[in-house]
Amino acid sequence: MPVFVENANSSRDLRVLPSLAPPLPRLLEESFPNLVNGATKGEQYDVVVVGAGPSGLFLTLLLARYGLRDDRLLCIDSKPGILKSGQADGLQPRTLEVLHSLGLAEEVLTEGCQMWEVAFWNPTSSGGIERTSYVPDVAVPAMFPHEVTIHQGRIERILSDDLSRYSRRGVKYSSRVSSIKIDEDGDSQYPVVIEYEYLDAEQKGDPPAANARSNHSVRAKHVVGADGAHSVVRRSMGLDLLGESKDLIWGVVDLVVDTDFPDIRRRCAIHSSAGSVMIIPRERIATDEYLTRLYVQVGIEVPADEISGGDVADPTTMSSEARQKAKERRSKITMEGILKQAQLVLQPYHIKLKENCNVDWWAAYQIGQRMTENFAQKDSTGVPRVFISGDACHTHSPKAGQGMNVSMMDSYNLSWKLVYHLNGLIPTSPRSSGASVELLNSYEFERRQIARELIEFDTRFSSMFSGSIGKEEDDKGLTHEQFVEVFSTGNGFTSGCGIEYSESHSICKQAPAESNPIQGTDYLGGNLRPGRRLLSVRVIRHADGNPRELQDDFPSNGRYKILVLTSTDLLKPEGRSSEALRRVGGILNQFPPGVIELVVLHTLEKTRSISWKDLPAEIKQYAEMRFHSAYPGEAPTGKFQTRNQIYQAEDAYGIYGVNRNEGAACIIRPDGYVATVVSLDNVEDIKTYFQRWLHPRQAS
Repeated sequence: MPVFVENANSSRDLRVLPSLAPPLPRLLEESFPNLVNGATKGEQYDVVVVGAGPSGLFLTLLLARYGLRDDRLLCIDSKPGILKSGQADGLQPRTLEVLHSLGLAEEVLTEGCQMWEVAFWNPTSSGGIERTSYVPDVAVPAMFPHEVTIHQGRIERILSDDLSRYSRRGVKYSSRVSSIKIDEDGDSQYPVVIEYEYLDAEQKGDPPAANARSNHSVRAKHVVGADGAHSVVRRSMGLDLLGESKDLIWGVVDLVVDTDFPDIRRRCAIHSSAGSVMIIPRERIATDEYLTRLYVQVGIEVPADEISGGDVADPTTMSSEARQKAKERRSKITMEGILKQAQLVLQPYHIKLKENCNVDWWAAYQIGQRMTENFAQKDSTGVPRVFISGDACHTHSPKAGQGMNVSMMDSYNLSWKLVYHLNGLIPTSPRSSGASVELLNSYEFERRQIARELIEFDTRFSSMFSGSIGKEEDDKGLTHEQFVEVFSTGNGFTSGCGIEYSESHSICKQAPAESNPIQGTDYLGGNLRPGRRLLSVRVIRHADGNPRELQDDFPSNGRYKILVLTSTDLLKPEGRSSEALRRVGGILNQFPPGVIELVVLHTLEKTRSISWKDLPAEIKQYAEMRFHSAYPGEAPTGKFQTRNQIYQAEDAYGIYGVNRNEGAACIIRPDGYVATVVSLDNVEDIKTYFQRWLHPRQAS
């Protein structure tokens, strides 16, 4: 149509660009760490991240999204760039939920390989193998009830692409750290000194030119070592990976296969008289073919007297004799030998490298489970200054699909705690940084517990997988039923959906029985419990009838959320729900704006005709687009939308264990974990919680 008059605000330019995550408020006085009285001084950063694998890159991205600019944040890595082959390949449901909350899951879900089933194959009396059962790969409720396999390098590229929206520098690759130390005398505000060598990509050759190398020294308030099992940061802290290694060696190979094995596109656990194999289906590649990963038990045993000959994850701790023997063992393992052993296990089926294809990557490893005693190092005042995450503090076998996931969740746990500390969002006293330091300490408390559980599960699972499978009446070996039980009962942990943090000041589990609004103990099924992540349910948004996942209102933006499940008296001005919401509105006004968000559910029938004036004013003021119906079966208008019930609201109150006549309220931490649950009559407990962990709102 013709336009006679047109006016546009310059801010409309932003409307055609992808939206950016809003930074967290900064209550401390703005500073420019690399400038003093207008003059440049040595490089100083709030946080230096060492290592740009999944853990380090994910941490850097989160810190940048929460508001740390390039002058406050530096990430360095010794690699020349993003990983091109091998290493981790599996993403668990909880990790997928977190990526979705960042808007980064679409490519992973559409182009990765989704694993919905696991096939178990066991030996037959004739010497072959037979399928014994199918079980769900993920047997717990989740937004994404499956795993996804995709190249680790692709995950790094997705994270790196998003980082480029917040950071001009991105990762500084080809930067090898030589030393890290705490030097409070030199600068107590930036006490950690990092020495590293940078190899200029534009001038390096073979060998590199003399002027291609440059040495750098920077200072930081905090350093995070995400630099893998051979971590320089961990060694600088004087820590070792403690644990043990097993006497068996496994080979792993990524390839395009030629096979008649019927379950090649399913995850498979295969035991035969010749050994064991795990099959992991992988994503489609550029040639329009599909990769497969094989974990193969090879017939080389490590002598008992060599199993503990130092830290196998860190060869520098091993004796020269042990290193030489390990090198000799590795030389006996070949790619051809791994494939030959796989063929023996899969008989009578055949499996081989597809003609005119190359093996994408292969390696061999000795099973071991190790972790460090501490995940952080403090300065003389007790402030944690150096942290380690991922493989730098825990290593294990890869078959349970935990490495990349647990490492990224380490970063997810630490990221918001660092920014709340650095931005002054946590109250401090004149003499102590109290709660701020306590929040930083909670990283080690919470993630060390998870690392221990990981080591325990992986020890049990890998030992059973490496054992032989027999029949129930056999005295030797492991029964199929026992193996499936270990796999299934560990599903809550391996999926990431059953992780539970212990009681602490930030996880308040203790509530008097008479004031606990949660009925039931099916916490894996969704009953609200402090220390566990909030299970997503399908709801219908009141404002526009939009069916949506509740977790979509809990993005990873670094904010706390208050979730109020109103009672059936919501429309009564003097009812329990109205009074609770008035109190919640008062609480929101006592703390920095933009740090706490409100989400409200109701379970009333036929609410389409209800107008905003019929509801408590706080709903429209604070949660207009986060107010949802959880009445079971409610759906958008029209029969098409209700087919197969995929657009109908779920019974959130029943799933969460909340009486619809009584209601409840809970605090959800920035990492999606329930912090505390209270009745609607006790919402003042929410205020008490935030008074400990959030700085009060400052006067204008």
